[in-house]
Amino acid sequence: MSTMSQTTAVKRTIGSTVKAYVSLTKPRVMELLLVSTVPVMFLAQGGMPDLWLVVATVIGGAMSAGSAASFNMYIDRDMDAQMHRTENRPLVTGEITPRAALIFSWVLAVASTVWLWLTTNWLTTALSVAAIFFYVVIYTLILKRRTEQNIIWGGIAGCFPVVIGWSAVTEDLAWPAIVLFALVFLWTPAHYWPLSMKYRDDYSGADVPMLGVTRNASQVGLQVILYAWATVACSLLLIPVAGMGLVYTASALVFGGWFIYESHRLYDQAVRGSKPRPMRVFHASISYLTLIFLAVAIDPLLPF
Repeated sequence: MSTMSQTTAVKRTIGSTVKAYVSLTKPRVMELLLVSTVPVMFLAQGGMPDLWLVVATVIGGAMSAGSAASFNMYIDRDMDAQMHRTENRPLVTGEITPRAALIFSWVLAVASTVWLWLTTNWLTTALSVAAIFFYVVIYTLILKRRTEQNIIWGGIAGCFPVVIGWSAVTEDLAWPAIVLFALVFLWTPAHYWPLSMKYRDDYSGADVPMLGVTRNASQVGLQVILYAWATVACSLLLIPVAGMGLVYTASALVFGGWFIYESHRLYDQAVRGSKPRPMRVFHASISYLTLIFLAVAIDPLLPF
């Protein structure tokens, strides 16, 4: 092999290894979590927060979320090997060894804790540690393989970025942060259960009791409707609690109406016996949450 080809092989190996470690952190999930962190900092500040504090919180939050995701992949590697959706994850393909993944998870956990302690405050740091613990221990180890309620209570881990962002600015917690925490809590089942419908066979084969496995499509669709309505109602509660203006109010009504419409459409398809399209609701829920939190960030910057 020539020197040039050897260099190319090394580059490819390094590149693929880096890519594998990045995939351990579930970057798409991380992006969604950070979407709910930064806008809350604008709301907590009542305007533009300190840029360095935002950057520091995002870095710490990304490491924290990445740590939890990596621990999750390490614990669920046996399950991931049985599911088509996750069969290409690095611990399944062997790109990363379980030992290396576990070390990586702990390094991120410790690094995020030290970083947030040095750059934010003790409350933000404690909430970050609690988020990792909740996702890894409560959801992954205790709930996920035992009950169809797994995503409801386990989803609490995904609510922590809201209070992390708020506490980073104010060094305490207040009702607006609690309302947004509840909004993400209610949103999570309506977001994830359509995915469990799509990958029903995968979860069933891996013996994971997701609602899409334990209930029929119409029952899942009804639950999605109920949680979608509850999510939108909770979003409207923020208006009087935080004194939100026209941008947020209009966004909550319009985008909330769209989210509810898509959830009803899924239920209608299931009841009529036509093939449900759960991924429409799944993608709509992501867009909904992104747009709502964008409105949360914009609203404090405007005089109306």
